[in-house]
Amino acid sequence: MSAASRSILSGGLTRSCADVYARSDRAAAGFQSLGVGVGDAVAILMRNSVEFLEASHAASRIGAYPVPLNWHLAPAEVAYVLNDCGAKVLVAHADLLRLVPEEMLAALHVVVVEVPAEVAAAYPSDASVVPEGPPEWASWLAAQTPLGAVDLPAVRDSIIYTSGTTGRPKGIVRDPATPEQRAALSRMRAETYRLDEGIRLLIPAPMYHAAPNVFSQRGLEVAETTVIMPRFDPEEFLRLVEAHRIDTVVMVPTMFIRLLRLPDEVRNRYDLSSLRSVLHAAAPCPPDVKRAMIDWLGPIIYEWYGTTETSAVTRCDSEEWLRYPGTVGRAIPGGRVEILDDDGNHLPPNEPGEVFMILDFMPDFTYHGRPEDRAAAGRNGLITGGDIGYLNEDGYLFICDRKKDMVISGGVNIYPAEIEAVLIGMEGIVDCAVLGLPDPEYGEALMALVVAPEGPDEDAIRAYLSDRLAGFKVPRRYEFRPSLPRDDVGKILKRRLKDDILAREAAS
Repeated sequence: MSAASRSILSGGLTRSCADVYARSDRAAAGFQSLGVGVGDAVAILMRNSVEFLEASHAASRIGAYPVPLNWHLAPAEVAYVLNDCGAKVLVAHADLLRLVPEEMLAALHVVVVEVPAEVAAAYPSDASVVPEGPPEWASWLAAQTPLGAVDLPAVRDSIIYTSGTTGRPKGIVRDPATPEQRAALSRMRAETYRLDEGIRLLIPAPMYHAAPNVFSQRGLEVAETTVIMPRFDPEEFLRLVEAHRIDTVVMVPTMFIRLLRLPDEVRNRYDLSSLRSVLHAAAPCPPDVKRAMIDWLGPIIYEWYGTTETSAVTRCDSEEWLRYPGTVGRAIPGGRVEILDDDGNHLPPNEPGEVFMILDFMPDFTYHGRPEDRAAAGRNGLITGGDIGYLNEDGYLFICDRKKDMVISGGVNIYPAEIEAVLIGMEGIVDCAVLGLPDPEYGEALMALVVAPEGPDEDAIRAYLSDRLAGFKVPRRYEFRPSLPRDDVGKILKRRLKDDILAREAAS
C-alpha cells in the first residue's frame, strides 16, 4: 500500500502517512537548522499523538536519536534524562512544559505543540495552549523547507530509557541496523508482533514505552490504519475496535483486567469480530485473567517475552499457553534462552535460575555513557533482565520471580532502592524498605515499611515523595514499625518481610 492510502487517526484528526512523512521532512530540516546532527538527541515530551510520530520520525531521518520521555516523571527525573542524553532539542506538549526546570528550558531549543483536543479531554489542564516565547509546532513546520532528496545517514532507533539493573534511568543506544538485520527484524515483527502489511492497528498504551513505540513506528510503514488512543479507557477501547475494524492491538495485563471488569452488557454491546491479534508483554499476566480473555475473544491472544535491551526473544500463541499455562513461550527463530546458576552453569529443565537471552540479529546496544553497565548486564554474550525462571522439557520458558527487587506495577518497572533513597532523606525517618505486593489490578503495588519513632505521618510522607518522584513510584500502602530485620552485612531481609506480610494477610 502506498503512504498516501494509509492513515493515522487520533481523536478527530485523520492524517495520511504520506502527509506525516512530508511534515516529518520539514521537521527534520528544522532540527538541522537548530544544530541537530548525526548521533544527537531530540527529546520528545508528548502524550500519544500524531505529532509524537512526526517528531520521532524526523529525528531518525537525519541520523539523530529520538528520545521519548516518560511524562509521569517528576521534574528532577526529567531533568536527569535530558542531561544524560544530551538533548539539543525538546519537542513538548504545552501542558508538559511544567515538568522541565526553567534553567533547562533556557538551555534547550524548545518547540511546543498545542495540546490536541482529544489529549486535552483525556488530561484536562489549564496549560494546553502554547505560551509566549517558544515556536509552535505547526507554524514552525510551515516555515521549514522540506529536507528533500539528500544522502542521509543510517536511520536510528529511539533511545528508550529504562531503569536498568541499578535503579537509575539508563538510555539504551542501539547500533544502526545493517540491511540484513533490518530484513530479519521485519520478519520477526511480522511473525512475533503480527505487524504485517495492511493491518488495522490500535495503540492504547503510552508511546514512550518500548513496545508501543515500536508498534506505532512500524504502523507508519505497514498498517492500513493506525488509531492512537490518548489514554486507555476500556469502553472507548471497545468502541474504537468496532468503529475502525481494528485487527491488531498491543496491550498490558492491567488493560485486560479493566476490560474484564466491564459489565457483560457493555462488553457485549460492541462487535469485536475484526480482532485477529491481541498481543501483550511488559508484565506477568495472572493466569485467570489470560484464560478469561481467551474465553472471551477466542484464541487470538499472543504473548512475547524479552527486555528493552533484547527485544522479543520468546513468543507463544493461545493454544500453546493453554497447553502450558503460565508460559511466556519458546525462543523464536534467532532467539536463544539459557537458564544459569550464579556460577554461570546451565541448569536442567524445570530447575529455576537466572534467565539469560539474546536475539542474534538484533543490533547491539550500549547504555548511554555507561559501557561498564552494558558488560554487567550479560554473560557469555547473553543479556539478563534479572528474572528467575526455568525451561520445561519442551523448551517453554516460565518466569518465577525477579532476582533483583524490581517491582512491575501496571506494566511499569519500579525499583524500590530509588524510592528508599528518597525516603531515608526525610527528616524523622531512620529506616525504611519498599516492597512489591500482589495486586489484583496492577499485578503488584508498592508498600513502604517505615521506622520513624517521632517522625512524619503517612500523609506527610506521601506529600514528600510526591514532590520528588513520579506518581507511580509513590507507595500506595504504609506500615510503621519499630525496626526492620537486617542480615550480618546490613541488608534488609525483604523476602522475610514480604512472606510475613503475605502470611498475615492470608490469615486475616
